[in-house]
Amino acid sequence: MADRTAPNCHLRLEWVYGYRGHQCRNNLYYTAAKEIVYFVAGVGVVYNTREHKQKFYLGHNDDIISLALHPERVLVATGQVGKEPYICVWDSYTVQTVSILKDIHTHGIACLAFDLEGQCLVSVGLDSKNMICVWDWRRGKVLATAPGHTDRIFDISWDLYQPSKLVSCGVKHIKFWSLCGNALTPKRGVFGKTGDLQTILCLACARDEVTYSGALNGDIYVWKGINLVRTVQGAHGSGIFSMNACEEGFATGGRDGCVRLWDLNFKPITVIDLRETDQGYKGLSVRSVCWRGDHILVGTQDSEIFEVVVHERNKPFLIMQGHCEGELWALAVHPTKPLAMTGSDDRSVRIWSLIDHALIARCNMEEPIRCAAVSTDGIHLALGMKDGSFTVLRVRDMTEVVHIKDRKEAIHELKYSPDGTHLAVGCNDNSVDIYGVVQRYKKVGECIGSTSFITHMDWSTDSKYLQTNDGGGKRYFYKMPSGKEVTNKEEIKLVQWSTWTCVLGPEVNGIWPKYSDINDINSVDANFANQILVTADDYGLVKLFRYPCLKKGAKFRKYLGHSAHITNARWSYDYQWVITIGGADHSVFQWKFVPERKSKEALHIAPQETLAESNSEESDSDQSDVPEMDSEIEQETQLSYRRQVYKDDLPQLKEQCKEKHRASTTKKREKAPGNSIRLHFIHGYRGYDCRSNLFYTQTGEIVYHVAAVGVVYNRQQNTQRFYLGHNDDILCLAIHPLKDYVATGQVGRDSSVHIWETEMLKPLSVLKGYHQYGVCAVDFSADGKRLASVGLDDNHTIVLWDWKKGEKLSAIRGSKDKIFVIKINPYIPDKLVTAGIKHIKFWHKTGGGLIGRKGNMGKTETMMCAVYGWTEEMVFSGTSTGDICIWRDMYLIKTVKAHDGPVFSMHALEKGFVTGGKDGVVALWDDTFERCLKTYAIKRAVLAPGSKGLLLEDNPSIRAISLGHGHILVGTKNGEILEVDKSGPITLLVQGHMEGEVWGLATHPHLPICATVSDDKTLRIWDLSPSHCMLAVRKLKKGGRCCSFSPDGKALAVGLNDGSFIIVNADTLEDLVSFHHRKDVISDIRFSPGAGKYLVVASCDGFADIYNVMSSKRVGVCRGSQSYITHMDWDRRGKLLQINTGAKEQLFFEAPRGKQQIIPATEVEKIDWYSWTSVLGPVCEGIWPLVSEVTDVTAASLTNDKKVLATGDDFGYVKLFKYPVKGKFAKCKRYVAHSTHVTNVRWTHDDALLVSVGGSDTSLIIWTHENEGHREPRQCDSEESDIESEDDGGYDSDVTRENEMNYTIKALSASIRTMSGIKPHLQQKELSVDERQGVVRPPVSRALPQPEKLQTNNVGKKKRPIEDLVLELVFGYRGNDCRNNVHYLNDGADIIYHTASVGIVFNLASASQSFYMEHTEDILCLTINQHPKFPNVVATGQVILQTCQLLPRPFMSGMP
Repeated sequence: MADRTAPNCHLRLEWVYGYRGHQCRNNLYYTAAKEIVYFVAGVGVVYNTREHKQKFYLGHNDDIISLALHPERVLVATGQVGKEPYICVWDSYTVQTVSILKDIHTHGIACLAFDLEGQCLVSVGLDSKNMICVWDWRRGKVLATAPGHTDRIFDISWDLYQPSKLVSCGVKHIKFWSLCGNALTPKRGVFGKTGDLQTILCLACARDEVTYSGALNGDIYVWKGINLVRTVQGAHGSGIFSMNACEEGFATGGRDGCVRLWDLNFKPITVIDLRETDQGYKGLSVRSVCWRGDHILVGTQDSEIFEVVVHERNKPFLIMQGHCEGELWALAVHPTKPLAMTGSDDRSVRIWSLIDHALIARCNMEEPIRCAAVSTDGIHLALGMKDGSFTVLRVRDMTEVVHIKDRKEAIHELKYSPDGTHLAVGCNDNSVDIYGVVQRYKKVGECIGSTSFITHMDWSTDSKYLQTNDGGGKRYFYKMPSGKEVTNKEEIKLVQWSTWTCVLGPEVNGIWPKYSDINDINSVDANFANQILVTADDYGLVKLFRYPCLKKGAKFRKYLGHSAHITNARWSYDYQWVITIGGADHSVFQWKFVPERKSKEALHIAPQETLAESNSEESDSDQSDVPEMDSEIEQETQLSYRRQVYKDDLPQLKEQCKEKHRASTTKKREKAPGNSIRLHFIHGYRGYDCRSNLFYTQTGEIVYHVAAVGVVYNRQQNTQRFYLGHNDDILCLAIHPLKDYVATGQVGRDSSVHIWETEMLKPLSVLKGYHQYGVCAVDFSADGKRLASVGLDDNHTIVLWDWKKGEKLSAIRGSKDKIFVIKINPYIPDKLVTAGIKHIKFWHKTGGGLIGRKGNMGKTETMMCAVYGWTEEMVFSGTSTGDICIWRDMYLIKTVKAHDGPVFSMHALEKGFVTGGKDGVVALWDDTFERCLKTYAIKRAVLAPGSKGLLLEDNPSIRAISLGHGHILVGTKNGEILEVDKSGPITLLVQGHMEGEVWGLATHPHLPICATVSDDKTLRIWDLSPSHCMLAVRKLKKGGRCCSFSPDGKALAVGLNDGSFIIVNADTLEDLVSFHHRKDVISDIRFSPGAGKYLVVASCDGFADIYNVMSSKRVGVCRGSQSYITHMDWDRRGKLLQINTGAKEQLFFEAPRGKQQIIPATEVEKIDWYSWTSVLGPVCEGIWPLVSEVTDVTAASLTNDKKVLATGDDFGYVKLFKYPVKGKFAKCKRYVAHSTHVTNVRWTHDDALLVSVGGSDTSLIIWTHENEGHREPRQCDSEESDIESEDDGGYDSDVTRENEMNYTIKALSASIRTMSGIKPHLQQKELSVDERQGVVRPPVSRALPQPEKLQTNNVGKKKRPIEDLVLELVFGYRGNDCRNNVHYLNDGADIIYHTASVGIVFNLASASQSFYMEHTEDILCLTINQHPKFPNVVATGQVILQTCQLLPRPFMSGMP
């Protein structure tokens, strides 16, 4: 059986030929170590020219297009393209990431620049607004953002002489920015008369507010402030692409191929014309210059780098070359020498020496080249052209042998036969031609048969067969040299192939992912000697597979570097290297092959290799050594926390429904009841799908969660207190190192993490906005300042927070597989570990990102828990097979067998560890896991007398474990919380139902007791107060959905899910009778009142059977419902039954025969019902909410005094209504504690308590009923109603008007008015009434008389320069829609207020005004800082235009 693991050998990037000069500028610099830093494709390159060595930065996953050097010249920032592009700041010595900046830009990052101190980095995006963003790059934090310009920005720079000032330039503009607070404010450069408005390509700042910029026409524009003061004309013949400032002055480089040096006052020093030098050529264009001391680096459009020494400036050194712009497809390797040949759409063919890492020959052809091949003797080089011709050159001097054109479409593949006699030429017109080499390339055969273009070809070792692949994904075989097609499978089986470069065929099946028919693998080459296959694909990945790999979806190692599609990959003749070429990035990569035995040593030499995680995640074939998955983990992996409707959607749904129902709410709605309920006690603990969610607090109370409630349990008093901030299932809980704060994460569309304190149960911080669907793991750092959380989205996003500020520090996609645990390193809070299905990953924070590496463990194990050990690099993780893995950094040192079955929870102590597993054993270990010091088995036999319940089974699966106060706290999968004394006895503190929905609920007719039955196949009896414990439990053969006490409380009837029901003794739970008449679930069961003579049993197949209890016979059947039965009630006499069905029918039947009755609605109210659990009919019309299409009211229960109706619904709300609830949409009080649907509610016999059960949250919740007079501080969301009606004491008219004001419209109408029309003094005056009647009146006006000639003719006069206007006085104050916006300043000497867009300070003594005029629109609010430290500091807020978007956010400003 072929080995299905990934190969053990490696590739290490050794050399990259080329430099990215096209479409990029200013991307080439000297570092402090005098190395050269630049980029090509997706790789940052640090090139040491003295030693001729390269180092690589591999942290990007797409083309790099911008680069900036830190002022200390060690750190480099690079920006990439892509849908979610990011910026990496990395160290040019170690080529390791220092910081990742992400989440702001889209499309790509066009420019980058560091400020003078190197603290801030500015970036410009490629999006439509060309967003400018200023970063505190070490923390990965955004300081300010602003839309840059409507057109492309080409360069941006900090003013190195004025802090917080930047300059950006681009298409037809230059802008001068100032950074104040978190706002970037631009002023456009004024070109005036001094120069033409044109595109500015580069800039450099000098002292005294002077900025030099290079323009598209070759001039240099000199700016002072924001004004153009002079131009240096004809500095270059055409566009100036690059400008670089250094101590001596400035260097500029242009499209004319010249580099010019200027002194500090921009007087010319010298010109270097690269076109005129030895290496120069016509059309050379300079894209980047860097001047350091006496060396100048020059990067060109055609991927060359020159180094010029100033005093020998006519002899530049060409230190790096690559192909020019255009796709690169042709690659061939020499059969006997370490040479590689490439040919590209730039029409050049080049020969590279793999040993010297240099270009040794180059020849320009007439046509773009698409493929190449070297003859077996190494003498001829054949090139296939795009126009359908092919050329053969002599390798030694690149002279032409022949040029043949037999085809019209591109030649995509050609190969020499192993014996050197024939050349096969594959064309895009579906044919392969065979030429005789010795006969001066005469055509000797043709292969026809393919229906699509030829993509790959291989010869057999005896040169008698040729196999081809075509674009249609088919393989063909031909006899050589005639070209006759071979179809006999047996004949083909015996052929041995000389090379394997085909992507199709059984030997290479494994390179294709399972279940895919895509053709994105461009090239394959087999290394027969080492049995390794290299592939190149459209995603820029180079992969190594074992050869042959027969099964689809084989394991591989992958390497990043090329950004987009890789067109070709070949092994060198001696299998030492792999050469790959990029299509769009037209770069040539040379990878060193590290065979198996050396790959261990290689790990230590190549630090940068580990950045690109080479072990594949995607490939997950059915490996032989993957252990069977544990059933419990399997179950948990399958759980989906996605909801059809989230609580976050409710307001929206309500709005939609409101429109529909506006008409129907004319009737005055029913008021909410005066009574209320208070959460009193919850039976349950969420253990079935959560782990490590149970802790001691500072005061020795116990904190855990169930449903949507955080619970703090006092074990001395057996009382609970609740944190009710969540509105859906809590899935994880972590405790602060000081044990007084707790973090909990919940399910939700935009799910949140709450941090709250356990004493007052107040929220301290709520973190939202980064996790979808839910938060499945949280952890505090050791100093308690940071919090890490993991989301339930498909990528399991990891976020690191500064939780007090509510600020995201870093975020990253965690893993495709589910993550179970996250832990922050207690010694270095920048490091984390996550573990989950088939992986463990070690992360460290880099700015706004995290870099993760997979733990190296041979076979992939699923990890359920992890903790850090006694030093910063030690990690211990528990696996799904019962082992503890011990890690140092990311390497597995050893494994220890700890439990039978998965290790679900572990906890680190001062000295040692404690672990808990599925086997129900708690184990204490020493600090190295050498010795197990003690084990505790959780068994019924050792349960202490003070327990609050009964253990359901021995050795329950342990899901959480925690230590403190001399005890071990244990949480089990069955929903029990136990306290284990070090000496052995175990106390059960809390318990609830196990996994499975709980529907059945009945309260005792005269005791504070209730019974529940659940899908977990148990029937339980609970004491409701004051001892709050489970009195009895019985396992059933099947799950149940309903139960009911007999009127005397002695018997209990239980309906089961298989259609049977049983009646048991209510004390001992032993069977009295059982029946099985139906096939479907029994949905409700009821004893008749009084003596309990009859029992009615309803099932989901729509029938209700009536039994005589004494004779145990069925006496009647109620037929006629169209759907399953949901609720049943008897009348007080035991003669009439009311039934609700799933089709919302309310039906009535007579007992005991079951005859259907039609009763008018008015009569139903008059009937004295023994119980009311119905949700239909006029008396409970108002309980259905607006959004009743989505949510169903599942249960109702009426108090015995018939005043209050409690309901439970599918949103997890328990609501109280005043009974009867007539009229639609009655007001109510609503309470959240359950997470999803509340399946049942019941009042106790004396109405003192309300009991509710949750469906999937498995909890039993007890509420105390408080009568009208009783007021206590509320701790619940008792929203008064679902619709706010207008009659609730309406608004004052002024308030109403202000409430309805819409400032956006106002702002728009103010600024986007039509700009056409006639000026006022030219308009036809409209005649007044008097004038029409011919009455002439003397002018009466309070204003000054108008001057005689208002419009004088200015022709003869000289134009006076326009003076600036100065604002002198503003009349008015904005009071019509603003409040609290006048204040005293300076102890009453001045007053401050606002009107229009001006802030006004009015001096009362001199009656003079001074103004703050930085706002661009109406000011709406104003406040002053009352703190003595900040006298006279004012904040004002303005409105904002929505369509123009002048500013990125409402613009706040401080007025000193």
